[in-house]
Amino acid sequence: MNKKAQELAIHDKDTGSSEIQIALLTEKIETLSKHIKQFKKDKHSSVGLLKAVNRRKKLLDYLKRNKVDTYKNVLSKLNLRK
Repeated sequence: MNKKAQELAIHDKDTGSSEIQIALLTEKIETLSKHIKQFKKDKHSSVGLLKAVNRRKKLLDYLKRNKVDTYKNVLSKLNLRK
């Protein structure tokens, strides 16, 4: 897990909470975005990027509906939606 994901963890062995999943997907999205800028014709990676973005969007919508304070905390920690 990366540093940001560890900050959002509920407990030490937390790997499946929505907050952690969003943090890991954010890291994956950043990596794939850099890759696609370099290799513009790599369509398989662009499909993977779209899937990761959609999955993160669904998880953020879930947090927004059910845990508003956690949602705001995740957005501020990961610098999303400024």
